[in-house]
Amino acid sequence: MFEKILVANRGEIAVRIIRACKELNVRTVAVYSEADASSMHVQMADEAICIGKGPSNESYLKIDRLISAAEIADVDAIHPGYGFLSENAHFADVCESCNIRFIGPSSRAMNALEDKAVSRNLAKKAGVPTPPGSEGLVINEQEALSVAKRIGYPVMIKAIAGGGGRGMRVAHNDISLVKGYHTARMEAEKAFGNSGVYIEKFIENPHHIEFQILGDNRGHIIHLNERDCSIQRRNQKIIEETPSPLIENKFKDLRKKMGKAAVRIAEVANYTNAGTVEFIVDDKGNFYFLEVNKRIQVEHPITEEVTGIDLVKYQIMIAMGEPLRHSQSDIQLKGSAIECRINAEDPFDDFRPSPGRIEMYYAPGGRGVRVDSHAYAGYSIPPHYDSMIGKLITYGKDRREAMDLMSRALSEYMITGIKTTIPFEQAILQDPNFRRGVYSTHFVAELLGGGRRELIEEKA
Repeated sequence: MFEKILVANRGEIAVRIIRACKELNVRTVAVYSEADASSMHVQMADEAICIGKGPSNESYLKIDRLISAAEIADVDAIHPGYGFLSENAHFADVCESCNIRFIGPSSRAMNALEDKAVSRNLAKKAGVPTPPGSEGLVINEQEALSVAKRIGYPVMIKAIAGGGGRGMRVAHNDISLVKGYHTARMEAEKAFGNSGVYIEKFIENPHHIEFQILGDNRGHIIHLNERDCSIQRRNQKIIEETPSPLIENKFKDLRKKMGKAAVRIAEVANYTNAGTVEFIVDDKGNFYFLEVNKRIQVEHPITEEVTGIDLVKYQIMIAMGEPLRHSQSDIQLKGSAIECRINAEDPFDDFRPSPGRIEMYYAPGGRGVRVDSHAYAGYSIPPHYDSMIGKLITYGKDRREAMDLMSRALSEYMITGIKTTIPFEQAILQDPNFRRGVYSTHFVAELLGGGRRELIEEKA
C-alpha cells in the first residue's frame, strides 16, 4: 500500500483524488501555484508545497519542480489527474526513474498512442474502423487537396496533438480546405507546440460516444460501457450521460461491438490503468475510432454512479500492482446518470470565461445528487486555468428520473458574482429533443442559432 501520494493537479480533480486517498487511508501532498494558495485542494491535503507562479508553464507543467516536491515530501507515487502532464510519457518516465510510481498508463502505452495519427494506425492494426483519411501527417496544401479529392468533401483537418477542439477545421471545398489547413496548423502550433495535422472524412450528424477501460499490469483489460458526450460547444463537452440514448433506443447491439473494439485497441497498446477510447457514430449506426484519452476523464463520475465502481481508487490500486477485481461479466449498468459541467463562462457571450470572486455559493443536494467541486463562497477563480469550477451529477433509476433530478438540482445551484453555464444547461434539460434523446454534436450550435435563443436568454 502507498503511504503518501502527491497530487500533481488543481481544482476539482485534485479534491476528488484527495478524497479517494483519504478513504484508502493514504496521506496526500498538494502542489499549488501562487494563484491557487487559497484553493480547496491546498486546504484538504495533509501537506502542501508551492511550485511557482500562476501561469501553468511556470508551475503545474514544470516537471523539475513537481519531482523536487515529491522528493522533499518523500512520496510513493504521483497522481497527475487530467490535463497538464497527465498524458506526458516523458513525465511518467522521469517519475519511474526517480523510483516514484506514476498513477496512470505506462510510458510504453502512452508512446503506442502518442498522438492521433499514431493512434489511428494502431486502431487499424487492431481491426477497428477509422474514418477514411490521410496516411499520417499532411505536409503541405497540395497533399491536403489530393487527400480531399480522394475521400471527398466534407473533410476534417485535425491537429495530431490536438484536444478541446483546438487545431480542428471542417472544409467543404478546395478554398475552405486551403484556408483551414493553414489556420489549423497555426492554432495547433500555438496551443500544443506542434503544427502537425492530418485529414479525415467528416462524419455528418455525428454522435460522440466513448468507452471507459481499465487494465491491470497482468494483461487483463475490461470496459465499463459507454458515455454519450455529444452535447458539446466547439468540441468541448458540456453535458455527458450514460447509458447513451442513441445506443439504448436505436442501436443496442453497438454496445457489445464498440466495447470489444475498445478492449482490442487497449490490448494492442498494452494499456494499463484507466483510459477512455473515443468513437464517432453516424446516424446509420456505423462507428469509427477517434482517439484514446490516456488518463482519468472529467466525466468519469457518471460511470461510477451506474457501475458502483470508484475509478480513482481503482487507478491507485492498479498502480500498486493489484489485479483487476472485476471480470467483464461483472460489469452491469444499473440506472442512468447525467453530468453537467459547471463552467465560469457566459454562454450568451460566446462562452467567454468569467473569472472573479464568487460572492455566494450554495450547492444542491438530496437523493441522487452529487457535486464534485473546489468552489466556495469567497473563492476567487484565477484567470490562468480551465474555466470549470464543478461537476453536477445526478443518478436515477432511469433516464427520465436522472433528467428530472438534474433540472431540480440546477435550479438549486446558486453561484453569484460570476457568470456560469447553469442557465444554459437548464434550457438544454428542458429541450424536447434532448428529453427524447435525439441529438448530435451539432445540438448546441443549433440551439444557440435558432429562434429559441432569445427566449433562453430572457429566462437566464
